[in-house]
Amino acid sequence: MSKIGKAPITIPAGVTASINGQTVSVKGPKGALETTVVDEIAVKMEDGAILFSLNGETNRHKSMWGLSRTLVANLVEGVTKGFEKKLEISGVGYRAAVQGKSLSLALGFSHDVNYAIPEGIQIVTPKPTEIVISGIDRQKVGQVAAEIRAYRGPEPYKGKGVKYAGEFIFRKEGKKK
Repeated sequence: MSKIGKAPITIPAGVTASINGQTVSVKGPKGALETTVVDEIAVKMEDGAILFSLNGETNRHKSMWGLSRTLVANLVEGVTKGFEKKLEISGVGYRAAVQGKSLSLALGFSHDVNYAIPEGIQIVTPKPTEIVISGIDRQKVGQVAAEIRAYRGPEPYKGKGVKYAGEFIFRKEGKKK
């Protein structure tokens, strides 16, 4: 039995949730989100909580049970608190700045990299070497952070590049003469 899947999701005050077939819609103070739950899982609302149950007993049913519950829990958390990812830039001359609807990154290339900020995502740069990405959709926030990091991932010799805050970079020793 899924320990995650059988836990109900309580709806906090100020948040409204509705279920229409397999589509779960959540509206809160930060915005509105919706997701479609797979057919293997039955979704229902009872006493201000969303419950998930299996429609079968195969391995796929069991796998989707916990996943579906977590996806809906992320919707509820997103419309109440939101999500945030922090990136750190290290390297001589490496910096970031937000210019209107795009993020300008100087990452040691012959040109600056301009990243268009997607709809529903806010990016701020408190310091030139720090990027804070926030939004209500957890998947979108993580995807934007991964795309920015992919421009110049951290290298193992000097640790230069873009990394997640708190990420450990395994360092290698250089060539010996």
